[in-house]
Amino acid sequence: MSLTLESHPGAGAWPGDPARGSLVGRDAELSLLRGLVDPSPAASRVLVVIGDAGLGKSVLLADMAQRARSAGSRVLTVTGRESETNLPFAALHQLLRPVVDNAVDLPARQRNALRGALGLTAETVPADRLLTGIAALTLLSGISESSPLLVIVDDAHLLDHSSLDVLSFVGRRLGAERVVLVLGGRGPALLAGLDSGFPELRLEPLLASDANRLLDSQPHPPRGRARGQILAQAAGNPLALIELAKVTAADPWLGRRWGAEPLPLSRQLSAVLAARFAGLPEPTRAALLLAAIADSPGPGAGTSAAPGGTYGLVADVLAPAERLGLVKVNRSGLQFSHPLVRSAIYHTAPFAERAAAHRRLAGSLADQPDRQAWHLAAASLQPDEQVASLLEGTAGQAQRRGGAATAALALERAAELSPDREDQARRLISAASVAVATGQADWVEDLAGRALAITADPELQIAARRAVGWALAWTSQHVAALSVLIAVAEEASAGRPALAWGALGTAATVAYQSGTPASRQAVARALDHLERAAPPPPPGGAPSADLDALQVWIRAGLNPFTSRSELVPRLHRLTAAALENPSVPGAAAWLLDEPELAVELLQEAVHRLQAAGVRGASGAALSALGWTYLDTGRWDDALAVCAEASDLAEAYQMDLVAAAADVTIATVLAMRADPAAPRADPAAPRADPAAPRADPAAARAHAASALARIDPAQSRGVTARAWHALGIAALADGDHLMAYGQLRQLFYPDGSPLHYHVSYLALADLAAAAVRAGRQLEGREILDRALRHLDGSPSPRLEQLLARARGILADPASAEPHFDKALSDQTGERWPFERAQLQLDYAEWMRRRRRINEAKPLLIAALDTFQRLRARSWAQRAETELRACGVAIPDAPDPPDALAELTPQQRQIIHLASDGLTNREIADRLYLSPRTVSSHLYRSYPKLGVAGRHQLRDVIARAGARPTADPGREQIPPDSKSRPTTA
Repeated sequence: MSLTLESHPGAGAWPGDPARGSLVGRDAELSLLRGLVDPSPAASRVLVVIGDAGLGKSVLLADMAQRARSAGSRVLTVTGRESETNLPFAALHQLLRPVVDNAVDLPARQRNALRGALGLTAETVPADRLLTGIAALTLLSGISESSPLLVIVDDAHLLDHSSLDVLSFVGRRLGAERVVLVLGGRGPALLAGLDSGFPELRLEPLLASDANRLLDSQPHPPRGRARGQILAQAAGNPLALIELAKVTAADPWLGRRWGAEPLPLSRQLSAVLAARFAGLPEPTRAALLLAAIADSPGPGAGTSAAPGGTYGLVADVLAPAERLGLVKVNRSGLQFSHPLVRSAIYHTAPFAERAAAHRRLAGSLADQPDRQAWHLAAASLQPDEQVASLLEGTAGQAQRRGGAATAALALERAAELSPDREDQARRLISAASVAVATGQADWVEDLAGRALAITADPELQIAARRAVGWALAWTSQHVAALSVLIAVAEEASAGRPALAWGALGTAATVAYQSGTPASRQAVARALDHLERAAPPPPPGGAPSADLDALQVWIRAGLNPFTSRSELVPRLHRLTAAALENPSVPGAAAWLLDEPELAVELLQEAVHRLQAAGVRGASGAALSALGWTYLDTGRWDDALAVCAEASDLAEAYQMDLVAAAADVTIATVLAMRADPAAPRADPAAPRADPAAPRADPAAARAHAASALARIDPAQSRGVTARAWHALGIAALADGDHLMAYGQLRQLFYPDGSPLHYHVSYLALADLAAAAVRAGRQLEGREILDRALRHLDGSPSPRLEQLLARARGILADPASAEPHFDKALSDQTGERWPFERAQLQLDYAEWMRRRRRINEAKPLLIAALDTFQRLRARSWAQRAETELRACGVAIPDAPDPPDALAELTPQQRQIIHLASDGLTNREIADRLYLSPRTVSSHLYRSYPKLGVAGRHQLRDVIARAGARPTADPGREQIPPDSKSRPTTA
């Protein structure tokens, strides 16, 4: 018998109550079930819905019933009851009771057999299942003549066999009747007693992205470590996700447990589960507790824990639990039927029994000191220096293996078990320092704050304040963060230079994000103090590489244009050094317009930060990598990185990372917007909600989301990028006055920039909007004033943007030198979209001067770039100009890129699968489960029009092919890269 674990009253945001809105992660299932009844069926359909407990079968069926009633169908329902499993025809009686009066119209034999089976006659009627089945079929068929009929059987695994046999018979015999029969049951396979030929809908656990969305929809969404534990323990089960979220919301400290110790369940869910194993024999209960406590359940753990003992994990002892469906036992060992079962067994046992079992396991784990220390800690209620020391030792091992979260947890628990207050403070500060690598700012701040409350040691205090400053920085509390970090840098400059430079590096990040003159001036003063008090070692040596990288970042972050000629060579020297954190020089390379180096360093940083326990620290690297991909024309990669950053930000409550991802997505969507495409309703259901719409409205929605996440006055970097994205979206819409108004906000009336770096990157688009809005003179004034406030020399990228702006705004007779100078510098090709914009504007100017032959190659090159990037509005402009030059452009639109319809993650999976990687290898590469990879592949195949992975190479090749042009007119050369000669 299966474990009963279904939705229940008061389940909070249970994703299946039709009155509460859409179900999370069940779009495909909803579409299928609703499609069976709306529109009303013209013929019969049968479907069996199978899935484990808690996956939402009942709520899916309830939604289907509601949709059927709305579409005009009659609905009959029955739910299996464990208490009636042995009562013949009990479920059939419950199902047909509302319509049993219609039985009077049945043939006599059928009527008598049905009434006898349902116990509706005083006469003794011999049981005849065949007649009863025919009677039920005839009755349902007759009802469907007046209106379509939906029959829903929930918890079919609990139905009595007689009723199940009748319903199976009905399902086999249905034909042209307007009857839809849906049976929902629990278990890994088709329900026993049902025809194996029935179509089946198998519910799977939620994907990680959907599980995160469901957690986000809870009244108190879990964050950080607690979220990770919930996701791992719930294993994609919606009910488990909801219940565990409620528990951690009530007691946030639960998220700080040892990862192998299960989270407790809610009282109601514990009661449901505990009732199932309350009657087990004592030896079985003890064996289950031992298995639940073992962080690696199986023969090894159990046997070593109790060698030769009565309560070892032996088959005979476990048989009663196996019969109840609590566990599965085979040659590979013991497996709980669901993580919640393990949790319930663990937490319903008294602490004394749990502690005894933990100590028993610890005694057998002398060769595994980390597991031994945690088991001893789990058995401890009072401070114990010996156990604390053991835990502290395991933290060092975990950190060397890259497990920052595990190491920080061990140090935190060691602090709790420390009898001495100074040891407690020292271990808390060590935990905070290690936890920085996890990206969990609230955890870091809590650890450091607890240490500050119990120590007066200056060395410990300054380390704790450094951690607090980092946490404030990544929760967008910029003013407070700068105050703390600069004070730490100045105080630590003499005795602890590494700590001082690290604090100032974080302060420089805050200053860049803030963008205010005051914040930059404060960091600049601190930099001057630090260089005099604690100069970094000479650049070039491996031991000083990270300090040198920090100094380059600080200077680049304060002003990317001032010392570029000095900083770029230093950056390139750093690539040969063994850097501990490549994201620091990677971000500096991005600011200094060295995109190839930035991609190399940031990709390496993100790769290192993909390990378990440190992924939370990858937010800054992902943000910078997303912008670098955007700048270098790798827009699909930028969207993929932003999707990962968004998930990370939601998990760890990092609003700044989420805002950066939103504004990057907004920029891509604005650049790709198709002004001729019909505007989609943002609220309309979509085939794939994860795929962003490429239209101005979607771009504006993402920009608005970014602005809503931050204080625009204190996060000018994000604010400026959002206004730039909004301006590009307005240009795509053809609303040039709106575009000018939005881009104009990037500079104050005196020409000073809203953000000293980001604002200048929008000058060319501002100039284009000004000319098209009839504000050319104003545009020239803004450009002149802005350049007077530019501190330093423009980079090659900014030179190209400024040349385009000057060329657009200049009088026609004086525009050419600006365009020509920029095109003559091949460095500008490193930013392909901006290069194509320059080519298009120059070519438009040439065509108006009737220099057609010189304009054509520029237009062809620009169109090639715009089409490759799928920048639709820009491609249309280039096509219009080419037609005006007499070049034939196919009237039919390009065939849609099938890959463009996929989500960024699906595209990654498709590319890897086409390279021959197996699902397991892809999962390992992308940090997914093989099941998730398989699900993405099968969702992608229909969109790509293929039957299997052997066809993927052809799809990818076709996606990159160019359409053929009309024969009879001058054509676009497919690979033309030629340039015009200038007059």
